[in-house]
Amino acid sequence: MHMNSAPHLLTEDRPEYERILDDALRHAHERPDLAAVGERLNPVQLRTMAMAATALITAAAATEYEHYVKAREEIRAATAAGRDEDGEPDADPAGMNHSGAGIGVVITVLAPVLAGTAAVIFLLIGYILRALDPPPAFARTMVGAGWFFAAATAAAILVAAVGLLITALRNGSTSLAAEEQGEELPEDVARAREAWRHALLERGILPFLRDALADPGAAPAARVPHRSPNRIPKIGYSRPDFSSPGDGPAAAPRPTFTSPDFTSPDFGGPEHELD
Repeated sequence: MHMNSAPHLLTEDRPEYERILDDALRHAHERPDLAAVGERLNPVQLRTMAMAATALITAAAATEYEHYVKAREEIRAATAAGRDEDGEPDADPAGMNHSGAGIGVVITVLAPVLAGTAAVIFLLIGYILRALDPPPAFARTMVGAGWFFAAATAAAILVAAVGLLITALRNGSTSLAAEEQGEELPEDVARAREAWRHALLERGILPFLRDALADPGAAPAARVPHRSPNRIPKIGYSRPDFSSPGDGPAAAPRPTFTSPDFTSPDFGGPEHELD
């Protein structure tokens, strides 16, 4: 016996599998062979069944998936090797960015709090002193300092709001650029991924959905596309070959057994001899 195992679907590729499945269910009404969707089984039920049989469905496109993963890993390895060989320091060191950003965040958060606290203290003490008779000479100074810190608090809050808005816009544009860059794959990897998507849809998902609609009570393993015996790679251990009796060497002659001879009581043995 030998083992031919199809590669398992990696976690990073599971969302792609779900997107292809959802797209197939969304456009099922456009395919005559899936016209029964919603009659025997609804899209939610079909999706649940397909997710439970992910390993069996993806095995239909195991060859294309293996090629896609290999091409992707080669590109990643080459990219990592290029970075290691470059050896140039980052133009924007992480330590400086983190320290500068950390100080800015601390100042932005603490400035309104400290200024507001000082404003409350100075105003409270100043107005209490002004209520005395006669009021101390520095009571007016305390009140003026309180209003100054109140204005500083308002300014700090405004600066913090503007800073948060700028940071949010900058992070949004950066993430969008990263997503667009992530979609730009090398030509070999893009072709391999497209081939896997097509094989997964045509040889895995659609046959599974057709079989599920034709026989909703069948077991998930029975719904694996089986129209072409060479379409799906074998998973696990292959069964041993059993040949028919006519194909193998000549079989040894079978032993024969004869039934014992039973005679009538008159001839059953010495004890029954006639006197």
